[in-house]
Amino acid sequence: MIIEILEHSLLITAFVFIMMLLVEYLNVQTKGSWQQKLKQSKNGQYLLGVILGAIPGCLGAFTVVSLYSHGIVSFGALVATMIATSGDEAYVMLSMFPLKAILLIAFISVIGFAVGIIVDKVYKKQDSLLKRQGHALQLHKEELIEVQPKGLILKQLKEITIQRTLLITILSFFLILILTGFIEIEGWQWIRITLLVSNLFALFVVITVPDHFLEIHLWEHVLKRHLLRIFLWTLGALAVIHILGGFINLEAWIGDNTLMVLLIAVLVGLIPESGPHLIFVTLFASGSIPISILLASSIVQDGHGTLPLLAVSKRSFIILKLINLLVGFSIGFVFLMAGY
Repeated sequence: MIIEILEHSLLITAFVFIMMLLVEYLNVQTKGSWQQKLKQSKNGQYLLGVILGAIPGCLGAFTVVSLYSHGIVSFGALVATMIATSGDEAYVMLSMFPLKAILLIAFISVIGFAVGIIVDKVYKKQDSLLKRQGHALQLHKEELIEVQPKGLILKQLKEITIQRTLLITILSFFLILILTGFIEIEGWQWIRITLLVSNLFALFVVITVPDHFLEIHLWEHVLKRHLLRIFLWTLGALAVIHILGGFINLEAWIGDNTLMVLLIAVLVGLIPESGPHLIFVTLFASGSIPISILLASSIVQDGHGTLPLLAVSKRSFIILKLINLLVGFSIGFVFLMAGY
């Protein structure tokens, strides 16, 4: 159990770290133009959020958490993403009932888009959620202009700094863990390919960028400020979930009362973990529960998607979960009363 928790924590932390690194790099290379365009287009944020959320697994959700932590997308876009995502459960649904799974994912994506708009219109004080975090992306006069400054890369490698050495070591270590199969990646092969490609590109960034960018953005901002907190929060949350799982038999909670099962489904959805929600997927596949309960569960749960959010803003995590709980239960209740 300890090895499994460490594997999951390393995998989540490494991917979030790589995405934050690439977001910083993209911001500097485009001189901040892409984030300004995205900030100005709320509909674009919601659309990007639900598309990334609809992708099976948690990689899309992690990406949006990274964008939100930098203030690039709104809290509403984050809510839209987490409603649209079903985490690793999407793989199981697509394998067990593919057509219904596609329709369900499309439906909750539409719900996510609509709820994201409502949240941003109603919740006007959301800036306070990240106010004390200081996560905004910054640009400096010394930033790189070229991807590979001529004559600079070789000079930097000859006079390599401690920060660059450590970053290269961390990324290389993670790459070896994936290639050797030490970290087992469940799901489709494209997840492994995505991690490998993003890791290789991150290595390219760390090797080629000037010292100023590496030390200010990658080392001071991403690694020192975020990496340890994300790892510790992820490790702690997974450990608590595994320990509680040894004392609580969720299947024993499910009885003949569908309304009670609906309530249990949305409460279980609050758990930031892929696994407990599979109960409702398998029960639906066997015909034991109606689509309304699976729909409610899919809206509230987001696999591991919100785990990195705990390290960024615990308030954001709590408010997001409460919103999704309300939306999931309300829609599930309406469908249940309608006989679905």
